[in-house]
Amino acid sequence: MDLRTEDAGRAGGDAALAAATAQLAAVQRGATAIRAFFDPATSTISYVVHDRSTMRGAVIDSVLDYDAAAGRTSTRSAGAIADYVRGEGIAIDWLLETHAHADHLSAAPWLREAVGGRVAIGEHIRDVQAVFGGIFNAETDFRRDGSDFDRLWSDGDCFAIGDLPVTVLHVPGHTPACVAYVIGDVVFVGDTMFMPDYGSARADFPGGDARTLFRSLRRILELPGETPLFMCHDYLTAERNEHAWETTVAAQRTANVHARDGITEEDFVARRRARDAGLAMPQLLLPSVQVNMRAGRFPPAECNGVVYLKIPVDRL
Repeated sequence: MDLRTEDAGRAGGDAALAAATAQLAAVQRGATAIRAFFDPATSTISYVVHDRSTMRGAVIDSVLDYDAAAGRTSTRSAGAIADYVRGEGIAIDWLLETHAHADHLSAAPWLREAVGGRVAIGEHIRDVQAVFGGIFNAETDFRRDGSDFDRLWSDGDCFAIGDLPVTVLHVPGHTPACVAYVIGDVVFVGDTMFMPDYGSARADFPGGDARTLFRSLRRILELPGETPLFMCHDYLTAERNEHAWETTVAAQRTANVHARDGITEEDFVARRRARDAGLAMPQLLLPSVQVNMRAGRFPPAECNGVVYLKIPVDRL
């Protein structure tokens, strides 16, 4: 049995994974045009992907710059994306979020006005909204049904960016709403997985779960070995001083420090929980989540016309 047949066999009992595997086998390698944008302030990689033949495209995990000390925003990072899209003549159909980020604010609403597109995320954003709507004591008009987003994806949903097929995989654990986008011949994994020498995302936020995260990691690793994987973040290690955000399924299965072949679920859970217990909260978690759970919108202005973000004291 060759590797491609073996990969298809492992995916056989999982309809969404089987669809993603079939898509990856059918699409010509290099069909997906990709431009990465690295934000050093948050170590986030945003992407513009497009179909070369139709010039239809999508933006994945955009960043709205936020100065936490001053409470000021800017669109420097999003502006670079908009300039690239206009310069290349790409028509943006989608503004895709892999999850409700806890480390940066989404620029999706600004980009929707600047270059178009519909804002989309996994359907389990409703779970995030329910939990954090309570934590932030959100206004009574805050909708916890996901309707702030233009589209909610379910596991196995398929759509297209121009002529590029897309399959959505639900990969929870870091958050309940995490999804990976299999676009053409590549996969954008969000925060579920990091580069092999860094491993995996934390699983200790409300709604996160280390055991669920391991199963999501291993689900991604059932895809064909040669499949390119693109990360949402990269953090340097003691052995590496240059940022990187592209790897493959085979490289992750061989070398991922948390979830490579041979590491058991129990080993992963014990190690993930021990590591999470020593991690500080992300600097931008509190502003990020209360904005991103609203599809990148800020809370409504108060009676003086000023928008405020809340700090729940001793709650997290």
